[in-house]
Amino acid sequence: MNTAPAFVTAAVSDESRIQTRLIDRVAAASDASHYLFTPEAVVLADSAREVAAILKGANAAKSPVAFRSGGTSLCGQASSPHTQIDVRKNFRHIEVLDEGARVRAGSGATIAQVNARLRRFKRRLGPDPASEAACTIGGVVSNNSSGMACGTEENTYRTLESMVMVLPSGLTLDTSDREASDARLRSEAPEIHEGLTRLRERVVTNPESVRVIRERFALKNTMGYGINAFLDAERPIDILEKLVIGSEGTLAFIAEATFRTVPIPALTTSALAVFPNLDAATRILPELVDSGAATLELMDSTSIAVGQKLARVPEQIKGFAPSTEAALLIEYRDDEHEKLTAIQRAGEEILHAHELRSPAIFSEDPVARATAWALRKGLYASVAGARESGTTALLEDVVVPPANLADTCGDLHELFNEHGYENSVIFGHAKDGNIHFMLTDRFESEAARERLGAFTESMVDAVLARGGNLKAEHGTGRAMAPFVHRQYGDELYDVMKRIKRLIDPAGILNPGVLIEDDPKAHLENFKLNPTIEIEADRCVECGYCEPVCPSKDLTLTPRQRIVVRRAEERARKAGDAATADELAKDYDYEGIDTCAVDGMCVTACPVGINTGLLVKRLRRENTNPVESGAWKAAAASWGAITRGASVGLTTAEKVPGPLVGAATGVGRRLLGEDTVPRYSKDLPAGGRARGKLGERAEGLGVGAPLPEGRMAGAANGALVGVYIPACVNTMFGGAAPGGNVVAAFEELLRKAGLTMLIPKGIDSTCCGTPWTSKGKAKGHEVISKKTREVVNAVRELGLPIVSDASSCTEGFAAILENDGAEVLDAVQFTADHVLEHLDIDQANEHLVLHPTCSSTQMGLNPALEKVAKAAYAKVTVPYAWGCCAFAGDRGMLHPELTASATAAEAAEVKALNADEHASLNRTCEIGMARATGKTYRHVLELLAERAR
Repeated sequence: MNTAPAFVTAAVSDESRIQTRLIDRVAAASDASHYLFTPEAVVLADSAREVAAILKGANAAKSPVAFRSGGTSLCGQASSPHTQIDVRKNFRHIEVLDEGARVRAGSGATIAQVNARLRRFKRRLGPDPASEAACTIGGVVSNNSSGMACGTEENTYRTLESMVMVLPSGLTLDTSDREASDARLRSEAPEIHEGLTRLRERVVTNPESVRVIRERFALKNTMGYGINAFLDAERPIDILEKLVIGSEGTLAFIAEATFRTVPIPALTTSALAVFPNLDAATRILPELVDSGAATLELMDSTSIAVGQKLARVPEQIKGFAPSTEAALLIEYRDDEHEKLTAIQRAGEEILHAHELRSPAIFSEDPVARATAWALRKGLYASVAGARESGTTALLEDVVVPPANLADTCGDLHELFNEHGYENSVIFGHAKDGNIHFMLTDRFESEAARERLGAFTESMVDAVLARGGNLKAEHGTGRAMAPFVHRQYGDELYDVMKRIKRLIDPAGILNPGVLIEDDPKAHLENFKLNPTIEIEADRCVECGYCEPVCPSKDLTLTPRQRIVVRRAEERARKAGDAATADELAKDYDYEGIDTCAVDGMCVTACPVGINTGLLVKRLRRENTNPVESGAWKAAAASWGAITRGASVGLTTAEKVPGPLVGAATGVGRRLLGEDTVPRYSKDLPAGGRARGKLGERAEGLGVGAPLPEGRMAGAANGALVGVYIPACVNTMFGGAAPGGNVVAAFEELLRKAGLTMLIPKGIDSTCCGTPWTSKGKAKGHEVISKKTREVVNAVRELGLPIVSDASSCTEGFAAILENDGAEVLDAVQFTADHVLEHLDIDQANEHLVLHPTCSSTQMGLNPALEKVAKAAYAKVTVPYAWGCCAFAGDRGMLHPELTASATAAEAAEVKALNADEHASLNRTCEIGMARATGKTYRHVLELLAERAR
């Protein structure tokens, strides 16, 4: 039942884009902040025109609305109890202009996506927030984002060229044509046009106001409105545009923005210097700034301790237990090596004169640099993820003149001790005097909230006393809105309130954000996190996982799956069984059935959460004994099952599609859509039985008698591996008449003069993915045991285990992890050991690649591209590449999941109109072929055709 406000239903003709179910509203409630508001309705807006209609109706009804894009904001500006207008799905367009000198993007495009398009031009956006993988253009403009290196020179305010904005009245203005947009503002909103002129006159004629503005905005500053606009612009449309930057959704909707980009220096050198204490690390800053350092990122001892637990740890912070230490990530950049060497030498001399835990070694190695930046960019979420279960993390950022940073850090540590905030952490952009600090607590009690209130009052006094701003880059939000008055004083605070009344007289846009007269408003509506399953309990709801999730546009993202689980648990603890049961009922499809369990979320999560493991657990807990027994029986007879599937597909290919489709349709209705796959005519015929591949190995010796099995490759070639063809290639044949990747790999081995052993009993093996993905634990135990028995029988050879489907390679590696076996994918093996033996006739054609979720997680993509480039002159990985979500049989159980996951990539692939298309996993090839109408084959098949 649609319970959205009338102005929403009147403006949005497609009811499917209006969400009022409890699960939808709960999923949309959480952002990265410590506040929680559940919207009354969620609208998936599809155009600026539609947003204008919604705002016009909301304005007439005096009904508040708020905008949501990436949801990475930390101060509550993206949360609202009112109608939420979500622009993540339909505002993702990106257009590179003037050879990368400019770029135009929709408000739903992420910074990482925009920078990916700019990279080939050696350009990037000026703002460089740590959350670039998930934060969007709309949020970056609305918060006047800056980041690691951009300071105040390359932030949004300085680099934005124009925008398309929608005012609360519904008036849409495109500032790319300054004269026309100013004329339209004067004609259609004369009160705003005239009011901005009057406010500017009031500000510029008040010397004290001018002094305060210049002083405040000499530093990073996202506290209140950007009233420096009155000093930097004269024309009303220019003033309005600059005021909208950093207005946090309280003045206008930003549909699109055009930026002037900045160059990426050709050369970079970096070092991680560890100091004995925080004071030493901050006292050195003025010298390093004067030396020309591009970035100076500060991390305290708690940050270092958390960083030591990451998967990739910089060498400089290994081997000691942090107590008082602090680190600086120092970076110099230039286009000329001679100049870079000179400024690096200056930095080395400065560091040499100070006490360090160990010498700071500068390096241009991109791997070492990426490791150091992974530590820094993931620091907030990593530190917050290490907090005690059930607590809420709260992150604040402040800025002071860099010369006052050391004393300010000392002030903060005194306040941490005074108010009992143990294990608090300090890190940030030390070059700008901008630091972040994090507190954790259980905010259920009045005492906890009073403690936070007292701390905040003292912190505000301390920062202002040091000549600083209470917000540098995270935005004012709800957290600091009650303190805007204190930072600016009566006169300028009144100017800000008049700005709000002038542009949004009905007060419909994001009330409670940025302007708030209630001195206690920041101590209400805290997000209280109950303990949930261990696989997801550390989640800080940062949203970094969302752009890579294949179900993001269909049902829930990883963050939302966790948010809904927390909401259900919160409701049960409160005795609200009705709410909990309603969420649980809808979660079956939204959270469990349509999760691809591909693990792509873990590649983006700074605390290493794989939400797929949570879903697998829930599937295990939800499985019924009959189904579990059936899958256990299947594991015991897997050879017959896979061969039967192959024969069935071959037979089905010869039968009219509607007949087979109707039969599976009946099964899906009777047994459930998550049990019986849907057959469609695009599925290929079956492949060859694995036990009949190659030639018999008995009696052939390679230095010693071979175990039983069959040989694949050259008859008398060097034995280089144990080949475990994936059972998926028995079930599904290839897309071309010559067979699938099994035949191609055999052919490549033969041409390279190499041989592999296919062990006896191969038909009974499987990587176990069908059981783990469905949560069939007992069946997985059976198939794992059978697979280990087959592999262990040939382990005496001491050769790598090689498989030919990336997801299966990943599964075999998991099964054999504790057996000490080296497991390689056939693509990796080919790149490392086969290519050098081949004579390849490179095609002067265009090949489009589809990496897979497994190839990404296993680091196979460089090998994939190496193999592809050996065979084709032009190789492209689409910008919109993502997991296809076919996920074994998930794409047949829920084809809508694959259709949604592949939509953006498919559109790009069709536009590329390449000659060939390839991947490295058979089901992914089927999924992409279904999505694009193009034939996708395994990359080794294409290589085999070009090899001689």
